[in-house]
Amino acid sequence: MSVAFLFPGQGSQHVGMGQDLYEVEPSSRAVFDQADELLGFSLSELCFDGPEDLLTDTVNQQPALLVTAVATWKAMEKRDWSLPDFVAGHSLGEFSALVVAGSLTFADGLALVRRRGELMRDAGEREPGAMAAILALEVDQVEQICLEAQEATGRPVQVANDNCPGQVVISGERKALQIAVELAQEAKARKVVTLPITIAAHSALMESAAAEFASAVDATPIMPPKMPVIGNVSGRPVTSVADIRLELKAQLTSPVRWTGSMNYLVDQGVTSVVEVGPGEVLLGLMKRISRGTERIKYRLEEQ
Repeated sequence: MSVAFLFPGQGSQHVGMGQDLYEVEPSSRAVFDQADELLGFSLSELCFDGPEDLLTDTVNQQPALLVTAVATWKAMEKRDWSLPDFVAGHSLGEFSALVVAGSLTFADGLALVRRRGELMRDAGEREPGAMAAILALEVDQVEQICLEAQEATGRPVQVANDNCPGQVVISGERKALQIAVELAQEAKARKVVTLPITIAAHSALMESAAAEFASAVDATPIMPPKMPVIGNVSGRPVTSVADIRLELKAQLTSPVRWTGSMNYLVDQGVTSVVEVGPGEVLLGLMKRISRGTERIKYRLEEQ
């Protein structure tokens, strides 16, 4: 039996996340305490008590999700969970995967995601964008729709997340995205939902953030991973330090190829996936990708 750990990205956060870990497990508490000290403010209090609008601000949301995921893994370690055969993280979750794989120290991972959040926020203020989820169209159809919208407007819009069969998220400049939404409706998408966000993640509008973030990546020590880390950009393992640097630099402007990543794991013989961190979004996606794969949510109270 082969096991993969999956680490969630933005959207899985909720007020109260990690508080049970903090109260019960000293190793998890140490993660939150270290984060508070490194960041210079009480991220733990924000995770546990909110307010929600501050927690969902991308500058706070990104470190909060990484800290909660790593704190969860620390609790699992104390309960004799073995290292998995593979790790993968959805967008931001890739940083949590790299920490657990030993490629990034917790402190360096935290600094990177905090900087990532700042740069994404700033890029979103310079070039506001939009994102939308499109249901029940194939990713190839959606890619063609985005090309048509770009040609019509001269502005960028592209696939941001290929989450699972029938669920594709697009991202880009508002007018181009609106045209893409209309084209998706004409193509008989079952549902199109414009997301409440002004940051066009995983699109060309993040190019300024990606350029600055590349400097932060280059300045960060990175080690070879202890197990294969499945990259968002390629949907394949990133096993060398050079590959990891390239992956992290490309990630902000490239689609998250989650469907391909999960199919790769299944093809490698993975029979169980464990979602490590808040929420169960990734287990829901896996149900759509590979219904026969065992899906496990780590919960402290079950130990």
